[in-house]
Amino acid sequence: MKVKHFISSYDFDAAEMKTIFELTRKIKKNPSAYHNFLKGKVAALIFEKPSTRTRVSFQAGFISLGGQMIYLGPGDVRFGIREEIRDIARSLSPYLDAAILRTFSHRAVVEFAQYFQKPVVNGLSDLEHPCQALSDIFTIEEALGTSRGKKIVYIGDGNNVCHSLLLVAARLGLHFCIAAPKKFQPDASFVAAARKEVPYSKAKIEIMTDPIKAVRGADIVYTDVWVSMGEEDEAESKKKAFREFQINSELLAKAKSSVRVMHCLPAHRGEEITNEVLEGKKSIVFQQAENRLHVQKAILVYLFNVNVSSRHPIGGCPANGRE
Repeated sequence: MKVKHFISSYDFDAAEMKTIFELTRKIKKNPSAYHNFLKGKVAALIFEKPSTRTRVSFQAGFISLGGQMIYLGPGDVRFGIREEIRDIARSLSPYLDAAILRTFSHRAVVEFAQYFQKPVVNGLSDLEHPCQALSDIFTIEEALGTSRGKKIVYIGDGNNVCHSLLLVAARLGLHFCIAAPKKFQPDASFVAAARKEVPYSKAKIEIMTDPIKAVRGADIVYTDVWVSMGEEDEAESKKKAFREFQINSELLAKAKSSVRVMHCLPAHRGEEITNEVLEGKKSIVFQQAENRLHVQKAILVYLFNVNVSSRHPIGGCPANGRE
């Protein structure tokens, strides 16, 4: 049987995403009902990059589902330096039931999955952050009642988080608008992939350079750090390029009065977002952070092919492909 991974946001179709959201609601409402779903399973967190939320949410989630977790940090596994990725993957596969990777290179996750005969989850790579994106859309549905047709405005660097949000939004039929300096807009291949979904999902995709124009009519305004881990050499030039893209009270005043603010964290207060906004009434940032736990638990249950429908009637796991 072909192993199901979650490496890219497009590894799940729209029906699968909706199934995971429904499962998340059930797990969040009654977590104790799921405490044995992964009993006897062992997974590894294999992280080239340090992490707070990704590490703790996955570790806490896996343990609360009845499994056990092993952490291998930046000093333990050095892909392609200490040992070839394919050798690491084939060696670890008999020991483990799953692996969650956080890497500098997306190619490393893809190669690892080719040789690891169990589910692999992308906990972050240079190109995507799919678990973050699913958690974010789930949070939007909690806050707004639905995500479909809502205008989500991402202001900032067209990075891995932006890429994954773009793909999920396109597949689920959202209005997704990105405002970034021309040099820092998302990779053209991700934009092209998202636009291919529009005829099926009725999503609306916009890319622009004017944050004021972008936020008009926004239901959600979302941002991320301007300088990601590993980009320290570019810090000054990026801060200069993004100085007009800060999420502050003046910018939010151009959006809907009911607008909500999101940030995937960690935040650099006073740079991409002001402290006033992050701590303000419109912020759902920490609801967003909490939901990483619940959504990732649902993803893990789904990937382990647990027969959820027999215990909790949410419908069976749909086949791949569009609805």
